[in-house]
Formats: sequence, C-alpha cells, structure tokens
Amino acid sequence: MLGEATLWAQKVPPAFRCARLKYSGGGDWYNDPSAVPNLMRFVKEKTGIATPEKEEIVEASSPNIFQYRFVFMTGHGNVRFTEAELENLRAYLKSGGFIYVDDDYGMDKSFRREVKRLFSGTDLVELPYSHPIFNIFFKFPNGAPKTHEHDNQPPQTFGLFYDNRLVLLYTYESNPSDGWANPEIHNDPPEKREEALQFGTNIVLYAITH
Repeated sequence: MLGEATLWAQKVPPAFRCARLKYSGGGDWYNDPSAVPNLMRFVKEKTGIATPEKEEIVEASSPNIFQYRFVFMTGHGNVRFTEAELENLRAYLKSGGFIYVDDDYGMDKSFRREVKRLFSGTDLVELPYSHPIFNIFFKFPNGAPKTHEHDNQPPQTFGLFYDNRLVLLYTYESNPSDGWANPEIHNDPPEKREEALQFGTNIVLYAITH
C-alpha cells in the first residue's frame, strides 16, 4: 500500500480544494462539521496527497463552486433547489465538477425529486461493485460499507452520469460520513470508522482524478 500511496501522491495535483454544499430547503446541510476535515487528514495520511485542512462552505448558487474539485452534501431534512441553484450546479457538473451526497437519514425522498431536475431524462443508477469507486485504493468487493442502520435495508450506491462521466455519487442506507465525524459524536466502533474513512478516501481519489 505504501508504494501505491507514493504513486497517488505523484499523479494528483499538489493541492485541491473541497467544500460542503449549502442548499435551500429544510435540511441541516451543516451537520457533523468534523467529518470532512477528519476525512481529509485520513486521505493525506494514507495516500500522501496534499489535502485541505479546513472544510469550506459554498452555496449551491455561488460561482465560487467552480473552485472546488470535491463538493460534499448531506443532511436529514427536505432538500429544495431553487432554479438558480439548479442552473449553477448543472454548469458545475458539466464543467468537470463532482458532488458526493450522503443521506444522513431523512433526505432521500426530496433529494431524489430534486436530482431529477438536474438533467432532463437522466436519473440515478445503482453502481455495480466493479465500479472504480469500490476499488480505486481500498477494496470494497461488496459495495459501500454500512456505517449506520436506518431502515434495515442494504446499503446502496448510486451515480448520476453526464456525457458518460460520473458527476454525482449518492450513498443511501450506508451513511459513511457519520463515520468520518469525531468518535464521540456517534460512538461508532473503531472498525466502523476505519472502513467509513477508507470508503471516503476512495470517493475523494475518484473525484479528483476523473
């Protein structure tokens, strides 16, 4: 793994920026503020890639979103994109951007409704376990890990594609971002946090290299 990490550090640009998405609606887009900084430290430790130390916040309608290689979105409540937000997100994804969305329980119905509005005629599709997201660095032969139990359903990983490129990743009944948060927040056992951080590493590596 050390040799592989050295190769990754050499092929990835010296620095990249990431942000959390602030969106309209009633969802708590801001929850678990320790999650992304912890993930970035883990990615740096395991791969040698220079990662940002702090999470930045970007509004869905802001032109600043084009500065970020990796954008993270989560929450529990209602998601509702305005037309201005949709237009901006659409342009960001078309230009090479990448958004990772983790259902923290309660946003699934509204998010699926809104994602249909992004690209006409395009919907989320479940990714096969052979997709690079599951093996680009750490190996997940059975798909996304199950960090938290929600409705006793298997974890699923969906993608939204534009021009044959994965532009948005969505995890459902999995909730790995809770495993990124500080240990005392959710009291997850170390092995759950480790696999969540490993899966998050795969997502980041895919986002900044594709």
